[in-house]
Amino acid sequence: MPRLHVVEPNEATGKTAELYTGVEKEIGKVINIFKGMGNSPAALNAYLSLGRALGEGELTAVEREVIALAISEKNECHYCLAAHTAIGAGVGLIAEEALKVRKGEATDPKHEVLVDFVLAIQEDKGFVSDADIGTVRTAGYSDGAIAEAVGVVAQTIFTNFFNHVNETEIDFPIAPPL
Repeated sequence: MPRLHVVEPNEATGKTAELYTGVEKEIGKVINIFKGMGNSPAALNAYLSLGRALGEGELTAVEREVIALAISEKNECHYCLAAHTAIGAGVGLIAEEALKVRKGEATDPKHEVLVDFVLAIQEDKGFVSDADIGTVRTAGYSDGAIAEAVGVVAQTIFTNFFNHVNETEIDFPIAPPL
């Protein structure tokens, strides 16, 4: 049961109502994490704005979902694991790859480097080595993509921690066990 008030779309006012309208147009409904974040239009807008901005970058939708799954597994966020497994499938991330990513692996060699890199970011609190940067560059990621990867890590940690604080009710199919 969520610990924060659940702001349903029919009770939302002001900026929260405006943001909910945009979410409903974009994805068809207001999901539970947004109903919790809706208590703060600033927090919800920050999350949505960062996601939209990163969606315009170099990283593909699949690469962003790879990052979200790797970080969410590390942070034990069951809500985000369920959400990003479903979203990942919708953008072409095959189920086998999603499971491998959650284990810190990947079938795609480029994804493997990305997973290693983002887990190093989290583990080392951003203090990655020159070798880490060199490896991710050698795999074909530009400095722009590296910057975006840091952004996706930050966005994912935000949602992971928000869901832990809120105990957000999962409204996606549960992610398969490892």
